[in-house]
Amino acid sequence: MDDEPTTPDPTDDELTCYCRLGGVMDRLSRKYAMQILCVVNATDPTRFRELEEYLPDASTSTMSARLDELAEADLLTRTQYDEIPPRVEYEMTDDGRELAARLEPVLEWAEKRDGANEEAAGQRATGEN
Repeated sequence: MDDEPTTPDPTDDELTCYCRLGGVMDRLSRKYAMQILCVVNATDPTRFRELEEYLPDASTSTMSARLDELAEADLLTRTQYDEIPPRVEYEMTDDGRELAARLEPVLEWAEKRDGANEEAAGQRATGEN
């Protein structure tokens, strides 16, 4: 007999919940995806050049790929105007705005946590307790 404690198997509802979350988390965890959503949400509508200014470390190809993926996921809309020079704008969809609102508490938590970590690191560096 095995005396090791066992953990209960997850219910079907719990598995379904985690499975649905996987696709969203995969898309949002891609490089610059969250930052792009934050910028577009704050500056709606947003042009590609504006995104490049806010995210200078992002390559053009990575930025384009993320924008395409976010538009395909119906989180952003892409509007191309028949003008010279060409103009393309990105805007949040209703789903994108809802996601941004739901992510706000996570962003606040991250800012609070990062601030606490930076303060602790500063105290360690200066020898303060």
